Amino acid sequence: MKILRIEATGLPLFKEKLDIAFYAQQRVGEDDKDILFCLSQTPSLYLNTANAFIGINASGKTSILKAIEVAAAILRSESLNHVPSRSIIGDAEHAVFRITFLSKDNHVCCLETEIAAERSKPGDYIYKIKVERLRMKPLSSVKSRKYLMNFSSVEPVSVRKTDEAYLPDDVSFIIAYNRKTGDKLDIYSLLTYTNMNVLPFSESIPAEIISFLDPTVEELRFEKDGDRTFIHLRFTGSNEIILNNAAELEQYLSSGTIKGIIAFSMMKEVLQTGGYLLIDEIENHFNKEIVTTMMRFFMDAELNRNGASLIFTTHYPELLDEYDRNDSIYIVRNRGGITAENLSNILRRNDIKKSDAYQSGFLEGTTPLYEAYINLRKTIMKGDA
Repeated sequence: MKILRIEATGLPLFKEKLDIAFYAQQRVGEDDKDILFCLSQTPSLYLNTANAFIGINASGKTSILKAIEVAAAILRSESLNHVPSRSIIGDAEHAVFRITFLSKDNHVCCLETEIAAERSKPGDYIYKIKVERLRMKPLSSVKSRKYLMNFSSVEPVSVRKTDEAYLPDDVSFIIAYNRKTGDKLDIYSLLTYTNMNVLPFSESIPAEIISFLDPTVEELRFEKDGDRTFIHLRFTGSNEIILNNAAELEQYLSSGTIKGIIAFSMMKEVLQTGGYLLIDEIENHFNKEIVTTMMRFFMDAELNRNGASLIFTTHYPELLDEYDRNDSIYIVRNRGGITAENLSNILRRNDIKKSDAYQSGFLEGTTPLYEAYINLRKTIMKGDA
């Protein structure tokens, strides 16, 4: 299963419909094929494998990742009331997720899921799926990319029934389709690790990952002995250190090394399964070379043979210059509500330096307001007086 597009309406924090496409929307040249994943030659359909959401502080980048996480949970038939990112639905009386995906049997499918919030206690909500429809058409029937997302004349093949007592009201009925086709969606999320660095238990951490992040570490491994966990750590030329708690690693390893071990271990799994890796503030604890290495791995068609996708947020416009194309970059703004605009709709040419366009303010809403800067400067000057 490959997600092609996620649309969401009715989310309280968003100014308008959230519309994110993961397939290549610009023309694909011969040189582009080395950095994209081919889903189909006829029609020409390629996936962007490293998708960036960039914006200033408080622009809504994390909220977009949460919406993506909820959409993925719907496709995975997870209980919405147990999804950590469910708070993005808020108090919505009528939130609709429209998810278009390519199934294992080469059908373009469109799942519409309407969710309603019901107050359970002050400040807390439970979520129920009210209406669902599944439409599908053979990919072979799509004559061009122009008609890929057009389902106007396609009747639903399945509609959620209110008397489906066997199905919890917060679980999508796509579960039946997935069982029939053997479809699945592998997703790994680092949202909970944005500002927390505790290495989870792992039976094996590839030595190459550790050496790349910290060449002074000679050994790092976990050992289970009944209910107890031991962590064996050794630096080059030093004696072994044995720890009983993963939190103690922060005394010996940098935050970047710990987060890097988590992220690169997940990346290794995702590249093998063709799944999705979500990272909020990808530059947090990492230097630029580590971040660009991860981006390049996903954009390497020879290495990423299963079409795995990296989806990340960032504050750093310099990372945008790693892209040869514009259609895998979204500019996130919050002006009376969150919006996400595809860079290819703003910059028609791929050869313009993206970091310059972003930092110059040409894209509008991508630099702190000048008035806010002046007021801050005045406040600091008063403090010096």
